[in-house]
Amino acid sequence: MDLLNTLLEVTGSWSHVGGAIGAGLAAIGAGLGIGQIGKGATEGIARQPEAANDIRGAMILTAAFIEGVALFAVIAGLLAVLK
Repeated sequence: MDLLNTLLEVTGSWSHVGGAIGAGLAAIGAGLGIGQIGKGATEGIARQPEAANDIRGAMILTAAFIEGVALFAVIAGLLAVLK
């Protein structure tokens, strides 16, 4: 609770604290999601090496979607901080 109070004193508003925490959580979530995609793709290629190109393409497309959503979330969080 001391950390939240310190953040509140520095920023001056709960919306700033919430925006900063939200931006951080979005970045962490994107990292975890892309890690899971890589893990699944690696396992899939290990099971079926002949499908490596199809799996790789799907992996890159899905990772791009996750990055896009995370970017929107980080920007929304930062806009809440700058408001």
